[in-house]
Amino acid sequence: MINVLAVAAGGAVGAVMRFGFASSVNNWLGRGFPYGTLAVNVLGSLIMGLLYVLMLERLSVGPEWRAALQIGLLGAFTTFSSFSIETLMLIENGEVFRAVLNIVLSVSICLVAVWLGVTLGRQL
Repeated sequence: MINVLAVAAGGAVGAVMRFGFASSVNNWLGRGFPYGTLAVNVLGSLIMGLLYVLMLERLSVGPEWRAALQIGLLGAFTTFSSFSIETLMLIENGEVFRAVLNIVLSVSICLVAVWLGVTLGRQL
């Protein structure tokens, strides 16, 4: 039960963080491309990689903290469902190039970000 509560608490915080961060990015760069979702997914991937190493390889962190931070907070912070619907909307609006660009950038940059997070975490 403690893990469920940890995920719920982390999820609440992550969802609010996602809304604030994505909105800020979209206000800065505009809404012609899903910049906010892309930025959230890249940052979330970087943090996921870092936390993975720190909590599993460097520190002795209990499962409730991993549940709260990795599953709850980062699960709510990153937005794959938003990525999916925004990409579909680009396709349906005839913006296939932007849709493909969003797919390529999101997948490749997020993979690099999670690798960077793991690399940084292992150097600490």
